[in-house]
Amino acid sequence: MPQIQLLDHPTRHLFFTGKGGVGKTSVSTACSIALADAGRQVLLVSTDSASNLDEMLGIVLANTPVPVPGVPGLSVLNIDPDHAAESYRARVIAQMGPASTEAERSQVQEQLSGACTTEIAAFDEFANLLSGDAASFDHVVFDTAPTGHTLRLLSLPKAWTGFLADNDRGASCLGPHSGLKMQEARFAQALQTLSDAAQTTVVLVTRPDTGAIAEAARTSLELQDLGLHNQRLAVNGVFHASSSDDAVATAFEALGTQALAALPAHLQTLPQDRIPLRAFDTVGLRALRALLQSEEAAKLTSPGRVTATLPPSSTFPKSDTAHDLAALTDALAAAGRGLIMVMGKGGVGKTTVAAAIAAGLVQRDHTVHLSTTDPADHLQVTVDGSLPGLKVDRINPKAETAKYIAKVMAAKSPGLDAEGIALLHEDLQSPCTEEVAVFHAFSRIVSEARSAFVVLDTAPTGHSLLLMDATGAYHRQMLREYGDANPGRLVTPLMRLQDPEHTKIVLVTLPEVTPVSQAAALQDDLRRAKIEPYAWVINKSMAAAGTRDPLLSARIASEHVQMERIAQGLSARTYVLPWMAERPVGIAALSSLTTLSKT
Repeated sequence: MPQIQLLDHPTRHLFFTGKGGVGKTSVSTACSIALADAGRQVLLVSTDSASNLDEMLGIVLANTPVPVPGVPGLSVLNIDPDHAAESYRARVIAQMGPASTEAERSQVQEQLSGACTTEIAAFDEFANLLSGDAASFDHVVFDTAPTGHTLRLLSLPKAWTGFLADNDRGASCLGPHSGLKMQEARFAQALQTLSDAAQTTVVLVTRPDTGAIAEAARTSLELQDLGLHNQRLAVNGVFHASSSDDAVATAFEALGTQALAALPAHLQTLPQDRIPLRAFDTVGLRALRALLQSEEAAKLTSPGRVTATLPPSSTFPKSDTAHDLAALTDALAAAGRGLIMVMGKGGVGKTTVAAAIAAGLVQRDHTVHLSTTDPADHLQVTVDGSLPGLKVDRINPKAETAKYIAKVMAAKSPGLDAEGIALLHEDLQSPCTEEVAVFHAFSRIVSEARSAFVVLDTAPTGHSLLLMDATGAYHRQMLREYGDANPGRLVTPLMRLQDPEHTKIVLVTLPEVTPVSQAAALQDDLRRAKIEPYAWVINKSMAAAGTRDPLLSARIASEHVQMERIAQGLSARTYVLPWMAERPVGIAALSSLTTLSKT
């Protein structure tokens, strides 16, 4: 029997959320399989545009339910933002009717090209699943994007319901009012369903790690503010060393024990499940079924441990293409200026890498602006101090929205009467105004890197791709409006991102099959936008730390497989950071990662 108690009395809707990298997809998928194995009809829904469910289950994801071979009763659906946006545009334009002119339809099509349309369209599909589209299933399990993006998604029912109730026109960036009003009833029903403890359970997934637990604690309170009170805590990856004479293994266990001992009081009151760290990657049905079993049952049903000859830690890494973070910083510093964007899946250590690179550039006598687009904002906690020559801030969505609204009002209100000013202000209260404001702030940072170093810690992959979509939409709009009048002179933010002299993308991953696959998929997305990543960083390498613990050794063997995979074509420049017993927090710790190149 599965050891997670959530499965004893599951509600109809199950939401799995948490910091990137904690194992939301693995745990939510394993729970879905267990429910289907118990005879239930289950729909597993991914709201993460960077989902790896296809690799885990060996299927092709689609925007309609796809049955999972080998699991009768389980179907999977991926909310694809691009498909959702196209469907939304078609519905809105269809409502304009035959009397509308081609010019009017073109204007609406242009209004519907932004990232905020993509967001509300994706939410529209999400709301449909909550309000009846999944009525034939006993359970709907949502595998969500990392926390910041998920909180945005779950706050949309409240935000849009309030906006539509007080607005008889709708938001200009989303087309005619009828296009939004047709969603109003579904938004209200979605809000009611989310708040109903008898229908919906939110599972906060975390690792036995202080950072992940802190984010789960913050998320728990924010979800309560949104009316989602039926919560559980699932601690994934709990580890116990097999021997006391392995320093790395005992330190690894001690960190987890200390983090769980300091669990915040309001999380201690939640029902809790603990899932052991496994020796295998959770890819394939056999591994996913074993994830939630007892230790004894898991040994019988697991896919088996990968075996390999492990090199001494002193000789790792062997590859001539793999170096340390100091060598990466040396290479970046040679340009003298530019934008360095650190990207990747949630939980891989983007913030640590970005902050270490920024500190290393300051050590090399450069001034640096370090910022973040991540709504979760771990940057200040990671830096935890000041360094002459280093400016640290973040793109604050609320502050940027207020600034953007003030700018638009100042520019447009002088030519309007009192009613026009009131209508303009009302339109700017749309939740999608925030997406536009954040894009403008991002554009300023991209431009700033023309004369100095800017290091940008980006949000987890899905959220960052939405920002890239906005950048692409703006680029196309500028070319249409000004390209002919300024041939060769127009420079958009996208063009700066495509310029390798201006922008260097650093992809961060963990040495595990799923994070590497997701980094490769992100690289493909960037290349389709004609943006070529500069380097990869493999973070938290247990092989580079050195251990002989049997369970950790099995995971190290898998590391070597993934490192070889990266070296054989995914990246020409690879850098490795070892797993560390103490998380590098503060200027001194971060600076030590890039102090002296060892290559």
